[in-house]
Amino acid sequence: MGFLLMFDLTSQQSFLNVRNWMSQLQANAYCENPDIVLVGNKADLNDQREVQEKQAKELADKYGIPYFETSAATGAEVEKSVVTLLDLVMKRMEQCVDKPAADTHNTDGSSKLDAAAADEKKCAC
Repeated sequence: MGFLLMFDLTSQQSFLNVRNWMSQLQANAYCENPDIVLVGNKADLNDQREVQEKQAKELADKYGIPYFETSAATGAEVEKSVVTLLDLVMKRMEQCVDKPAADTHNTDGSSKLDAAAADEKKCAC
C-alpha cells in the first residue's frame, strides 16, 4: 500500500497539517509501515509560496520518506513522484515474493499456518 501525501506550498496551514495526516495514515493504514511520498504541490506559484523547500525536506527526512515539489498546472515532477511511490511499493512486493517458502508443519505434525499468516501480514499491504 502506498500514499502520496500532498500539501499546498502556498498554505502554511496545509503544511502544518502534514504531521496530523501522517499520524492518521500510520494509525489507519492496512499495514504497519506504508510507503509514503511527501508532495508539495503548486510549485509553479512561487510568488505565493508560504512553505520553503528546506522546511518540507527536513520534515520528509524526519519521517524517512522522499519529497517532491510538483505542479499540477504544469505537470512538473508529477510523474516522477508517482513513479517513486510505485517503485517503493513494487520493491516491498518483490521482497515478499522472494521470501523462501516456510515449512507449514511443526515436528509434532501440528500446523504452523497461524504463524505464517501473521508473518504474511507484516510483509506487504
